[in-house]
Amino acid sequence: MNSIDRYMARLIAVPLISTLLISAMLLVLDRMLRLFDFVATEGGPVSVVWRMLANLLPEYLGLGIPIGLMLGCLLAFRRLATSSELDVLRAVGISYTRLLRVPYMYAIALALLNLTIVGFVQPWARYNYEQLRFELRSGALGASIKVGEFTSFGSRMTLRIEGSENQGRDLSGIFVRMSTKDGPLAVTAEHGQFLRSDDPDTIIFRLTKGTLVHTAQGSPVPRVLTFDTHNLPIPLPKYEQFRRRGDKNLELTLPELAVIGKSAGATQAQRATSRAAFHFRLAEVVSMFLLPMLAAALGIPPKRSTSALGVFLSIVMIVTYHKVNEYGQSFGSLGRIDPIIALWVPFAIFAGLVIWMYRTVAYVPGGQPIGGLEKAFAQLWRAIRKRLPGRRRKTTEVPA
Repeated sequence: MNSIDRYMARLIAVPLISTLLISAMLLVLDRMLRLFDFVATEGGPVSVVWRMLANLLPEYLGLGIPIGLMLGCLLAFRRLATSSELDVLRAVGISYTRLLRVPYMYAIALALLNLTIVGFVQPWARYNYEQLRFELRSGALGASIKVGEFTSFGSRMTLRIEGSENQGRDLSGIFVRMSTKDGPLAVTAEHGQFLRSDDPDTIIFRLTKGTLVHTAQGSPVPRVLTFDTHNLPIPLPKYEQFRRRGDKNLELTLPELAVIGKSAGATQAQRATSRAAFHFRLAEVVSMFLLPMLAAALGIPPKRSTSALGVFLSIVMIVTYHKVNEYGQSFGSLGRIDPIIALWVPFAIFAGLVIWMYRTVAYVPGGQPIGGLEKAFAQLWRAIRKRLPGRRRKTTEVPA
């Protein structure tokens, strides 16, 4: 790798890494607020939020890597063009195709990384995320006891706590009501503490300075016991098991999707949805090899212009193509159209558009694929500036 390649690598690396970090942080922060609200509503531990966010990172990276590659290459070509370095490189005989060597090195490495993420890592992470949501809703992660409110543990126990200190280790003002085989049981105590037991299905609630009232079956008079220390065994409620992985196509890896898509034992709906998901992921990864050419076509503004229209248009094109692929996957899943047609025909159209744009900027003298849009945008901006309030025209006073 010579000095030009190293220079291009540095120009691409900074916006690429910055875009990945910023996009991941924005997506994580947006989801973090909703997860905190969800966990607080369900009464689960706060630590589960970080586990859920960790399982969402592969999905965010699958979306952020193509955008990062696009903006990294585009901003590198834009800097070369606006600083006139591109004219110098072209004058010494370096073609656009030669300048695409380093961008394609990035594209190959990131495409392999993205294939690993969307094909193998993301399905398992998505399943773990859904499992955490299920366990949180069912209470299998351990529901938090809200101070001053009645909390139910299954259908046979109700608990109320007046005070909690030392991160929930020291409880005070306790009321417990349980339904046992021998009859209902009610306990009040000044203090209490949860302790582990040898039985994983039972937890010990150690109560101090309280009163126990037990109404035995067939006895008209309840038994009353005043104690200094009493260990109350509490059976943990049984929770249903989470579904197996693979009930949704998002949770299947690429080899598993390929097997189901060709399986004679699968239903027609399963084969259609599996094939659509398989081709959707492949089309998303393969489209990354078009991004360096698209970046070169959109990153080079017209002469004597610093317009950033190409940056905006590149993001619009990537998002639009992604949405078209999602619609193609939906139609392919319904079985109304073959997934190969629904997903690879839009890819062919997108590839043809990108190749034409790159050919125009690289091989047509003075070619500018979005030159018409640049002129229209410039005229629109001038018209808007003229109508801005508070803008005054400069006048020159002529002496009498």
